[in-house]
Amino acid sequence: MARLGWSELRPVQELASQAILDGHNALVLAPTAGGKTEAAMFPLLAQLIEKPTIAVAALYIAPIKALLNNQAERLGTYTEMVGLDRFLWHGDVTPGEKRRFTKNPTALLMTTPESLEVMLLSGKVPTSRLFRDLRMVVIDEIHALAGIDRGAHLMSVLQRLGRFTPHDIQRIGLSATVGNPEAILEWMQGPSQRPRAIIDPPKVPGPRELRIQITPDGPTMGRAAERVTEGQKSLFFCQSRAYSEDVAQQLRGRGTDVFVHHSSVSLAERQAAEERFHRGKDAVIVCTSTLELGIDVGDLDRVIQANAPSTVSSFLQRMGRTGRRPGQRANTLFLCEDSVSALQAAALVELARRGWVESVPLQRRCWPVLVHQILALTLQYGGISCERCWDDLGQVTDFRDISKTEFEELVEHMVGSQFLFRSGGLLSLGDEAERVFGRRNFMEIYAVFTTPQLYAVVTGQGRPIGSLDQNFVDKLVDGVSCFLLGGRPWVVDTVRHSERDVVVHAAPVGRKPTWGNYLPQFLSFLVCREMAAILADSRPLPYLDEAATQSISEQRRDLGPALAGHRWSVHTSPKGESLLTFAGGAVNQTLKYGLHILKGWSSSSDNFRLRLDGTVTHGELRDALQQLAQAEFWENPETSDRLMASMPEYRLSKFQQVLPRPFAMEMVQNYLVDIETTRRFLAHA
Repeated sequence: MARLGWSELRPVQELASQAILDGHNALVLAPTAGGKTEAAMFPLLAQLIEKPTIAVAALYIAPIKALLNNQAERLGTYTEMVGLDRFLWHGDVTPGEKRRFTKNPTALLMTTPESLEVMLLSGKVPTSRLFRDLRMVVIDEIHALAGIDRGAHLMSVLQRLGRFTPHDIQRIGLSATVGNPEAILEWMQGPSQRPRAIIDPPKVPGPRELRIQITPDGPTMGRAAERVTEGQKSLFFCQSRAYSEDVAQQLRGRGTDVFVHHSSVSLAERQAAEERFHRGKDAVIVCTSTLELGIDVGDLDRVIQANAPSTVSSFLQRMGRTGRRPGQRANTLFLCEDSVSALQAAALVELARRGWVESVPLQRRCWPVLVHQILALTLQYGGISCERCWDDLGQVTDFRDISKTEFEELVEHMVGSQFLFRSGGLLSLGDEAERVFGRRNFMEIYAVFTTPQLYAVVTGQGRPIGSLDQNFVDKLVDGVSCFLLGGRPWVVDTVRHSERDVVVHAAPVGRKPTWGNYLPQFLSFLVCREMAAILADSRPLPYLDEAATQSISEQRRDLGPALAGHRWSVHTSPKGESLLTFAGGAVNQTLKYGLHILKGWSSSSDNFRLRLDGTVTHGELRDALQQLAQAEFWENPETSDRLMASMPEYRLSKFQQVLPRPFAMEMVQNYLVDIETTRRFLAHA
């Protein structure tokens, strides 16, 4: 404690230590820089000292390599203080270092879910020996994994690791505040028989400085940011890689060091940005969600948000990067391009002021990860029985609502389509699996999420700039095309498909790339309802600038009367008649499909309304919506069949192609449609 300069533990650390030392599985909740890491690691290290080991006894798992690298020195200090060591295992660690670790393992291993999968599948890694005394796992930023395929993958891998150890592995999750901590803890618990605890001590809210400005698109955004970033260290969050590139381009040449940080910028460029920013005084990193997690880039003065994130959770995570120094306020400046973005930002602020944050939606029928894990188990063991697969995977929470009969149906389909081969009662990889996933020694099976084919972007001298998705590269023309990457414009010299790279040279000007995200992006029901509540109200919002105040006042005059006291209304505009709902994209999409199945009406939808094609009377619409509110309509087999047939062929996972069509389309339907929330919305209309 003295070496760290601490005089006492924080409440979250005291409470977590007691629960962890008592053997509980625990979910530890605290804001950014709230002491979560120490809350888990100190009691973990105490147990490692009490019961030494010659194998890996504890795992620290982070969702991204950057967070692992960021925590390596910190956890190295803690382990060294008690005479232990830790090892960092991910794709950038050299084979020689990994070989030395496998011969002489450390008690604490720091890694990612995908790297654990690689260890399990590699014939060069003695996993049964390494993990024979595994006792504890700490999952950092667990809210970033829960409810998505990567979380289901991690829980499956932990289940498989459990075969190597006699211990009921103690599970400790670290998270920012979430709306459903009990459900997250139950998900993390899986089949573990340990008692469980949520560590969530009262939080003393600190002062906050919030501002929402409307700033038109173009160079004005850069000028507005320049005024507030000058002489300070700032993070400028953008909602897409393309937009972050554009903003960085606007900011360059204005006297402030500008860095770009997103997943298509090369690792070396990202690390250089983090290091130079950490030591700088007058600098800004323009970033996407890659810096939303707890990566330490030093003391920050300001967070700027282009437009608005889609969730309260993201807003709080980003704002939480500031206000850590004594006397400093946590702050966020929203620079919004238009009135809708300003209204969305205000809704996030109002929800956060009331202490509300989203619940993480959890999965119970996670088909793509089930496919992935069946293939991974056949690779791991060479051949495995269907019964053994079910024993390993049937206990994972993310597959809980998949019956054994459905599992066997999936296996039979995979055998029939030659993704699996059955011989002597054992399943192994089939010819089709080798054709589709066998490239580069089955690297496609090492990660559950879709890994788009990336092309390296390099200069003529071979300097790496970053990477581009193949669907973007396919549109490039040698000597003509120009795009932004790393905050700078580049002209294409040549695309070398055989080498999977794009050779470029610097250009004086550039244009926005298209990054290939074609899926609809939905705002949640509650965020949209809060936007409606703001429009139906007349109270001033003190954090709005003059332009934002005027904009929301105009929206209140236009839409407020229609929204006041009503869940939905018919709104007539020059574009035609609309069903005004402010119910979120999934609800409106559900209404769109329901009205088409019920009445044959066509419409288009967004997060706030349905635009009806043709004339529909108010009475006809009300009658139709009353029918859509009834469970009987949606439970009718004919409705289910027609709804399934209406789903577009979105590819949500690289393993979707392996599934029987009903299971594949169920995935798409679950993404696009929310019948339960829609019925609840209509019932109160």
